Amino acid sequence: MTDNEGSEGGGDESITDRQLDDFDSTKVDISASENTSTTEEIQQQEPNDPANDPLFVREGDEHGSSTKIWADRDLLSIGTVPGPDRIVGRDEEIRSVAGEIRHLVHESQPNHVVIYGETGTGKSLVSRHVSDRLVDTATARNVPAASVYVECKKNNTETRVARTIARALSDASDSGIEIPRVGLGSAEYYDYAYDIIDEYYDGLIVILDEIDMVDNAEGLLHELSRAREAGHTDAYIGIIAISNDIDFGQKLNARVQSSMRTTDFVFEPYQSDQIEQILEYRRDAFQEDVLQDGVITETADRSADEHGDARKAVDVLRIAGDIADDTNADVVRTDHVDKAVKRAEVNRVKETIESTSPQSKLVLYTLGRLTDSNNRRFRTSGIYAQYETTCGDVGADPLSYDRVSQILSTLSLMGISESYQVGGGHKQGVYLEHQLIKDKDVVMKAVVESDERLSELHNGSYEI
Repeated sequence: MTDNEGSEGGGDESITDRQLDDFDSTKVDISASENTSTTEEIQQQEPNDPANDPLFVREGDEHGSSTKIWADRDLLSIGTVPGPDRIVGRDEEIRSVAGEIRHLVHESQPNHVVIYGETGTGKSLVSRHVSDRLVDTATARNVPAASVYVECKKNNTETRVARTIARALSDASDSGIEIPRVGLGSAEYYDYAYDIIDEYYDGLIVILDEIDMVDNAEGLLHELSRAREAGHTDAYIGIIAISNDIDFGQKLNARVQSSMRTTDFVFEPYQSDQIEQILEYRRDAFQEDVLQDGVITETADRSADEHGDARKAVDVLRIAGDIADDTNADVVRTDHVDKAVKRAEVNRVKETIESTSPQSKLVLYTLGRLTDSNNRRFRTSGIYAQYETTCGDVGADPLSYDRVSQILSTLSLMGISESYQVGGGHKQGVYLEHQLIKDKDVVMKAVVESDERLSELHNGSYEI
């Protein structure tokens, strides 16, 4: 797609003169919370007893993990694996996955499994739940077994995955073997893992969450799936690979597909009633009677309409509780849910743009500043002119026009903005227009908080 705007000069009709003037002068109201205290007020409140410092402890908070709002906040933490009585709408999936790996209980090779589905559909939850129960059953039947969960987004190379497996097995078995954190290749880490397996276990289930994030996923899968056949270990190793990419299995080479011979499952998004039940089962994270009527239903409905992601729904409920707790509210209200939805979206946008360059953040900031309540589209030439102003404000050297155009295209691919090819007639030719598709306030808060220069430019944060 070609953008022929370089000779347009000042004739960008997408941006009014008023907007150009406002760009340099507008500052955003950035109050951060319902209840704020100045440094002087906080200092005046400082007690003689550090255990009750009002900077950290709210009125009504108890010692320990409880507060006026929270009874057990960790029940809403992302890493918490709920008990079987809290798992909703995945009975069939639990039975299906269990049926594929159950052979380990009988000292036989379990089938390898690949689970597909969007984020927050219970893939990791079901995998860990089934694997934990398998280990308990096998061990009770005198078949020593272990399961290892690997978050491949953080361990995105074969060496890191092999190291994680080896270290997890060492810890679980109390082998006393110290696995080096650095300095070894994948082959050495595999050797450590196989030695521990043969010493302590007859079987192992390895859960590879977001397997598609691993650089050499094929090498990893081939190694683990053929470990017993190749004589590296006498134990049976089963693999549960999890991916958001429905085409992941088809991308594997024939050698890996042959050694894996997987059984595949697809997990569908949760429905509103299922999300509501999931949240109800976590109600005891809160003190009794602090959840206002409608809070859980509102959270579930919003989540089902937007994404069907139970993990995000739980996160929204946690953030709503934090907002109530931070502002010393007596109850969690539906307006706290409204704010929590936006804060959660800010966190997701921040995560999306975290790996982008500082210049990309300046371009996104510029597009956000130009965006008004009508969320109109802007030509690359108009954005570039204001991007140069932004660079001047923060003391950065502007990139070339073509490079900024490339950044705008990248932001579109990331799902933050959208680019449109427009025909301007014989005189103007074909050009691009760009538009935010995420909420402006969400984007601006995310980008301002992700770049210290922009935070200083705004002297604070957007109120979300």
